[in-house]
Amino acid sequence: MEGKLYLCATPIGNLEDMTFRGIRILKEVDLIAAEDTRTSIKLLNHYEIKTPMTSYHEFNKIEKAQYLIDKMKSGLNIALISDAGTPGISDPGEELVHLCYEQGIQVTAIPGACACIDGLVLSGLSTRRFVFEAFLKKKKKERNYVLEEMKNETRTIIVYEAPHHLVKTLTLLTETLGNRSVTIVRELTKKFETVLRTTLTDALEYYKTNLPKGEYVIILQGRSRKDLVEEGQKEWLSMTLENHMKYYEKKGIEKKEAMKLVGKDRGLSKREIYQQLLEH
Repeated sequence: MEGKLYLCATPIGNLEDMTFRGIRILKEVDLIAAEDTRTSIKLLNHYEIKTPMTSYHEFNKIEKAQYLIDKMKSGLNIALISDAGTPGISDPGEELVHLCYEQGIQVTAIPGACACIDGLVLSGLSTRRFVFEAFLKKKKKERNYVLEEMKNETRTIIVYEAPHHLVKTLTLLTETLGNRSVTIVRELTKKFETVLRTTLTDALEYYKTNLPKGEYVIILQGRSRKDLVEEGQKEWLSMTLENHMKYYEKKGIEKKEAMKLVGKDRGLSKREIYQQLLEH
């Protein structure tokens, strides 16, 4: 009988956040695949977990994933843990999960702490719809592409950042997205946890004079749909009504339908567009 992969969430700072089920699973499995065994041994020692560990991280994920697959094929149960939080979120765990499904190996999750969700609920911003961007890409071209996508994003945006990159990231966000509400959460669940609710420009000024320390979750307010509509209308209003009509008619759209589309673009009714065209 084949083994199973357990995605076991671990604390993101406070060891008391480990779940009873998580402790039991880590004791019962045959092997624990850890992002960094030197970090995870502290957790295992704290809860007197004697299960052997092996490393599974970004730099060995290809060859080690096959090793873990073979172990599960032979009947071993394996728990995957990251340094902190839920494995598979912004770490190589997602690739192991994909391979397990390809190989027909059962996967289950042991829920627990997750920095992006904890940061979101602490933010005071909308939690109904949100998008997780993890760490911004290091390569400039890829990073700029993501930032451009974020510019008109209406959902709440969640970004991770390390202390030595925080000022640079806040600068990029301010330059690309403009000033908007932001909540910056530091050292979640730890002794010096802080929640800073401010704006991007004020946050940037603050961290230019206050050295960033610890790990950060940045939660950004999404764009208002109303602002996007008004912004779009301004672009259309800079065009004459006749040229606006021609824009659609050149696309093969009939006049009546074109009038309807022009009205929508300008925030006017089809009848109002018709009347204005008569006056011209």
